[in-house]
Amino acid sequence: MKLFLLLVLMSTVLDYGYGSPNCTMPCHKDAKCEIKGGHQGCYCSPGFTGNGIASCYDDNECENATQPCGENANCTNTVGSYYCMCTLGFKSNTGQEKFITNDGTSCVVADIDECSEAGTVACGDHAKCENVDGGYNCSCKEGYQPSTGKLQFKPNDGTSCQAIPRANCELYDVCITENNNRVLAKIRSIKEPLAVLQEFNRSTVGQLSPVDVISYVEALSVSYPFLSTVNYTVSDKEALTNVTINVFVNTMNNFVQKDKITVWEALPTDNKRKSLTKLMHAVEQGALRMAQNFKKTMQLDVIASDLALKVFAFDSHHVKHIHPHVHMGADYIKISPKKKEVPNSNGTVAVVLLRYSNIGSLLSSSKNHSLKDSSEERETVSSSVIAVAISSNPPTLYELEKITFTLKYVKTADKNIKCAFWNYSADTMDGDWSTEGCELTHSNATHTSCKCNHLTHFAVLMSSGGSVLFCSITAGLLHYFLLSAFAWMCIEGIHLYLIVVGVIYNKGFLHKNFYIFGYMSPAVVVGISAALGYKYYGTTEVCWLSTKNNFIWSFIGPACLIILVNLLAFGVIIYKVFRHTAMLKPEVSCYENIRSCARGALALLFLLGATWIFGVLHVVQGSVVTAYLFTIFNAFQGMFIFIFLCVLSRKIQEEYYRLFKNVPCCFGCLR
Repeated sequence: MKLFLLLVLMSTVLDYGYGSPNCTMPCHKDAKCEIKGGHQGCYCSPGFTGNGIASCYDDNECENATQPCGENANCTNTVGSYYCMCTLGFKSNTGQEKFITNDGTSCVVADIDECSEAGTVACGDHAKCENVDGGYNCSCKEGYQPSTGKLQFKPNDGTSCQAIPRANCELYDVCITENNNRVLAKIRSIKEPLAVLQEFNRSTVGQLSPVDVISYVEALSVSYPFLSTVNYTVSDKEALTNVTINVFVNTMNNFVQKDKITVWEALPTDNKRKSLTKLMHAVEQGALRMAQNFKKTMQLDVIASDLALKVFAFDSHHVKHIHPHVHMGADYIKISPKKKEVPNSNGTVAVVLLRYSNIGSLLSSSKNHSLKDSSEERETVSSSVIAVAISSNPPTLYELEKITFTLKYVKTADKNIKCAFWNYSADTMDGDWSTEGCELTHSNATHTSCKCNHLTHFAVLMSSGGSVLFCSITAGLLHYFLLSAFAWMCIEGIHLYLIVVGVIYNKGFLHKNFYIFGYMSPAVVVGISAALGYKYYGTTEVCWLSTKNNFIWSFIGPACLIILVNLLAFGVIIYKVFRHTAMLKPEVSCYENIRSCARGALALLFLLGATWIFGVLHVVQGSVVTAYLFTIFNAFQGMFIFIFLCVLSRKIQEEYYRLFKNVPCCFGCLR
């Protein structure tokens, strides 16, 4: 027995810096002394890089290789190695929970009886689960209906089961309180953190009302400390944290994705600012608490459509060698700690970096609300919003010196660029932009670089104004002239109708009324619109009508009415022309008659402005197809009218022939 213990002791000594019994060089603890080519040398162990004597740094295989775990798997770096874990809905083909891809393991679809394992929880509230081959379907229970109209649906596809429609809940205190209590009761009934997150995800992935946004943010701000707890064994703790963070980011993305911005904009200013502050605080602190569960050195990236997260976790031995920095989209963030010779204690550090793509427009400066004159300068966020949070245990292990970041403008830079942070109170959850502790280091036409000496949420502010009044006037003039163009298109349609039908009318009287209708009716519409909503003339992006509160319909409404009138006139005109041609020229074939009418009809479509229907379709339901059709047909509207009504007109061709037939240089071309 003593001999066995002696052998174990010798083996341990050899592994700790000595690889060959004849090799006597002292090596780093993560290196081995080996004799190669007759020479002694220290060589770092696999998974480490360095000279082998003074240093052996851990290789981050997850960052240095492209998808080292393959598809449908997440990579987690460890000291000297790494491991892979299949994402939700997949399992390894060998049955191993943790694996390395070079052993032949890959992730395949997990055929699980979801209904027997998760019951109706997987489908959401008031829904039932039915297991099928390779998956399961969800359907609503009796007395409830699917929000999307689909009788069978999958979780997280935006479908939820709703009770019989009742009056919409408005933004009143009583209604908000009732909704908050209902949401909190539902969340508190779930006992596992991951299940709570999954319920948040199912409830917020689809359409939300403004009251729902307030309620779910309130529930999140109360429950985020619970979400970061992991009640599992140490061996499962990091793996579960990895999965939880992925679900957490994708759930938080539901609140801030682009199509939810209009819901936020519908909130009153105070509710919007407080709810956004609560959301940002909960996301930052929730992610930081989850990152603290990692006890080994690792990095983790989670990227959703409009929210990105980067996590750094390392121990005291790696403090000097890890410098947290990250490229997120077109933005760059770097953290610089205070320099220390040697860490004086053991401990761990967690660093969280976040990037929000779209919420900047919602976080306007409070001074903007006190401005009455639209020509005064306003401060707006002209970049994405980033957040940086650090947890150090003990606090003296990793102390911040500065944060440097470079942010890209989301719109063209104007003037007075500032580096700012969202300064808020954790008690009131009310905040505003401040520049204290931040300074601008460099700025160009596309990016701004900043330096700050504290942690929180950061963005680049831009002062804009002065030209706002000019932009509003331009939008008003465009509104008037475009409505005038439509009014004259309507007059053209009525005039053609009267000619074709053969109605006898007083030309002088009618022409006078044509001028009144063509120029005065647009002025009346613009005047009423400006009186009721002058602030919606001109936006931060374009000098045109705002789409807020459906103000754009002050143009679309009259335009649609005129297009409808012209289409009716168009139908009558084509019918009369076809009948008239068939009666006067019976020798002309039906095919020739149809072709002639079709050419005239195509010309009338442009003349009467019917092609603007593509513009209406694009505003109602925008797509690339309607955008191109509208642009092409209306950009060349004048050219099309010239071609169909002038160049292809037989009478005009005869007049050109009569005019130029006696000109020697042109006669040869006309023959």
